[in-house]
Amino acid sequence: MLGGAFLDAIRAERYLQPFLAKAYAEGSAPADGAAGATRLTLRQRHDFARREVGEIFARVWKWVLIGVGLGAALYGFVPEGWIEEHLGAGHWWQVPAAVLVAIPLYTNITGVVPVMESLIIQGLPIGTTLAFCMSTVAASFPEFVLLKQVMQWRLLAIFFVLLLFAFTLAGWLLNAVEPLLFAGV
Repeated sequence: MLGGAFLDAIRAERYLQPFLAKAYAEGSAPADGAAGATRLTLRQRHDFARREVGEIFARVWKWVLIGVGLGAALYGFVPEGWIEEHLGAGHWWQVPAAVLVAIPLYTNITGVVPVMESLIIQGLPIGTTLAFCMSTVAASFPEFVLLKQVMQWRLLAIFFVLLLFAFTLAGWLLNAVEPLLFAGV
């Protein structure tokens, strides 16, 4: 919530790509029949939606393939057990390291659950595991390739730093309270 408030405070919408900034500005127009507002028929809405999907797909399809391909290639090169071996001792620096290691990787929210289970079973602290997995889902290279299609570099960098800070802070907090939460287990 603090990150969202910060983005509102800096008026982050001004750092959207021009096509989206224009749509954002048009969406801010009064919808109550005031000057300039028009009502679209169902057919016009359908046609507009179809055009928008076509334009967005034409802009991003190659980036989706590049991002997912890069993530898949990196999965093939990271040896099994490497993450647990290098990030499992619970040192303070391992949470931000886990967040950074996860950036080139990609998984979706449902695919990350078995990864989390495996990391926890192998001894990775819960906070480090969560920070790693949040980063693979939300701050991965493929995600940022897609976000670049709607954000300018400045907003992308701000968003990226906010995510990495939030994930690291959450990981540290969970690692700190983990002994208290699971003391009798």
